Amino acid sequence: MKIDIICPIYNAERYIENLNNSLLKQEKVKISNILYILTESKDNTEKILLSKKYKYKKIKKEEFSHSIVREKAVYGSDADIVVLITQDVEIENTDWLYKLVKDINDEIICTYSRQISKFNNIEKYTRESNYPDESVIKSKKDIPKLGLKTFFNSDASCAINRKKFIELNGYDNKNLPISEDMYYAYKVIINGYKIKYCADSIIYHSHNFTLKEIYERYKLTGKFFKENSYLDNYGTTESGFNLAKYILKRIIEEKRFGLLLRYPFDMAVRLIGMKVGKL
Repeated sequence: MKIDIICPIYNAERYIENLNNSLLKQEKVKISNILYILTESKDNTEKILLSKKYKYKKIKKEEFSHSIVREKAVYGSDADIVVLITQDVEIENTDWLYKLVKDINDEIICTYSRQISKFNNIEKYTRESNYPDESVIKSKKDIPKLGLKTFFNSDASCAINRKKFIELNGYDNKNLPISEDMYYAYKVIINGYKIKYCADSIIYHSHNFTLKEIYERYKLTGKFFKENSYLDNYGTTESGFNLAKYILKRIIEEKRFGLLLRYPFDMAVRLIGMKVGKL
């Protein structure tokens, strides 16, 4: 099937060449197009795009939206499968793409990769919790067992059946501040389709956020859940509590006692950010 890759970018000069090279090294698949959507930047990203002759579309800062930019790009594609990635992922395996797209069909219409952090910080454990080492196919019947995690998805590296995306009206042309991937995953599941988490399709996605950055992200997440309050029916509070418990357990297991100093502040800014975002 025809595969397009879409990647929004901003101030991406330190990522773009390595990322593009890793895409071109993918085996057992043929990529039709790689499209970068460049939000006007202050660095040399556009110069690199031009010099390397990478295909890109440039937009103004005020035009950027996590959901609308991706939605327009998917609608503008003619591929069978569209793969969405972010600029800061590291792809080391040449079979990442094949393992991500091979099971896409008219039933499993969305798949997403396993993410591993290279940093030994709290994010390492959140990645472990959200991206375990076993693949799973999720459908409506899993809601009683998985709750909110039924709709977990990540467009840091995901693949979608483009035809079905259009049939489901994508992100409904909404300007979502964050979690557009969960918004779409909910629609997939509720409409009777399936999502596959591909544990063997591996990317490295590493952040070292400050407490302020975590607060701002969770404030946006709180806003998302306020605007999509139906998701609270699936245990948003319980999901957050289970993550906090898992992180603490793993810190103790690995005797990373230095992280215990960070842990209460990290969890607190997440909780406060969520609550403020929901106001």
